[in-house]
Amino acid sequence: MKALDGTRLYFNRAADHLELSEDMRRLLLTAKREVQVQVPVEMDNGQLQTFIGYRVQHNDARGPMKGGLRYHPEVDLDEIRALASLMTWKTAVVNLPYGGAKGGIALDPTKLSQRELQRVTRKFVDELHDVFGPNNDIPAPDMGTDSQVMAWIMNQYQRYHGFNPACVTGKPVEMYGAPGREEATGRGVGILLVKLLGRMGRKPQQTRVVIQGFGNVGSHTAWFLNQAECKVVAVSDRDGGFFNPGGLDVPAMVRYAHANHGSIRGYKEAEPISNEAMLELPCDVLIPAALGGVITSKNVKKINAPIIIEGANNPTWPDADDILYADGRTVLPDILANAGGVTVSYFEWAQNRQYYQWTLDRVRQELDRVLTQSFDAVWEMAQQRQVSLRTAAYILGIGRVSRATVLGGIT
Repeated sequence: MKALDGTRLYFNRAADHLELSEDMRRLLLTAKREVQVQVPVEMDNGQLQTFIGYRVQHNDARGPMKGGLRYHPEVDLDEIRALASLMTWKTAVVNLPYGGAKGGIALDPTKLSQRELQRVTRKFVDELHDVFGPNNDIPAPDMGTDSQVMAWIMNQYQRYHGFNPACVTGKPVEMYGAPGREEATGRGVGILLVKLLGRMGRKPQQTRVVIQGFGNVGSHTAWFLNQAECKVVAVSDRDGGFFNPGGLDVPAMVRYAHANHGSIRGYKEAEPISNEAMLELPCDVLIPAALGGVITSKNVKKINAPIIIEGANNPTWPDADDILYADGRTVLPDILANAGGVTVSYFEWAQNRQYYQWTLDRVRQELDRVLTQSFDAVWEMAQQRQVSLRTAAYILGIGRVSRATVLGGIT
């Protein structure tokens, strides 16, 4: 199943509950604009290489479109379409004044030098600066990109349109970024897990957590949960993972990864384990926080965790999600679970427009407030409709977008 097929299936389930007409469904599923561009770049060795870049602007009924920019060799238009629609529902679930967008370039950032990455990024902005902007479409970091890439985007955009730091979020703090933006997605995953445990009558101190992925999201999630006294028993990255049934030393692993170019390869203080075996470990909570499509009908029956928190986008295929729900498992869906990043991006955008910077404490307090309100609304919707948390989140998000569409008028 393609990523877009899965998001449409989830959409239609919620649309059935909302009794949306076929015409409205077609409108909400259709992207406002799709752009594909050539990104020709001279490499350090003098050779010319042409990359393909995408930007899908899905919906702007509730405000300017918002979404990440990812650099990954498997990026294609179908994936970007799916992720752009997810951003529309995600921003609506947490009630931000945004629509959804997504972008990407098909490349492996680990195989390019910093100078090459900068040239790729600037050329991409050259091709798309006329559809970006603080009132139209605001990019942010995603897989394979970071605050440095966002700083290049801001600088290149300003060559065409003048000073306007609100044109992109996830920038370095020194370049008008928001304190706490880098940790926001992972911190949000942790906040929501603690809220969910409270609703289910569980205590963090008695909760064993497995995190697949130890990049930006996974590492910050692990750090937050360690401080919340959860027992993180396994983590992994693209090179494999490590397991300790008594609990990992999370601060030591974070320090090791920082000193080892972001990788935990070669860590000696825990037992090595494969990414596949990680998913099957006995634990209370499983957090897929890396690539999409890791929980499928082929491995779902081997998963032992009664609670799954989707730190990644699209980590669970619909057929596997059906099995988990039928088995009584609790899945906190990606459009809520990893919304901490876009929430703090909104804070950054708002600060940039005011030319004023919040403190880290205020950013964290506001993040907790927004996510708590959103979680409570989704939980109550699930109880009221007797549906999964995923369907409840889609009902909430799609309902808000459809109402905005009708109220704004279609001309």
